[in-house]
Amino acid sequence: MSVKAAVISQIQQIAQEQKKQLPALTEELVLLDSGLDSLAIAILVARLEETLGIDPFTESNEVAYPGTLGEFIRFYEHAAEAHAVDTRQTG
Repeated sequence: MSVKAAVISQIQQIAQEQKKQLPALTEELVLLDSGLDSLAIAILVARLEETLGIDPFTESNEVAYPGTLGEFIRFYEHAAEAHAVDTRQTG
């Protein structure tokens, strides 16, 4: 499963569990307009760490928080790429 597919799938699952309506999940969607509150975003990050084995928020030196869904996905994709490189170097 791609990083993007994992992110989208988890967002949809969390929204369904919390009975929240989601707008179209486009890359331009502002996360604050997604219908997910801070608790839902925290759940999303925790589930993505379980699914993907990474948490870019604790592993990154970046201070800025992704503002759109596309930025959020790319943040995870870059962390996954860096993690794969780190794994190959130590393995």
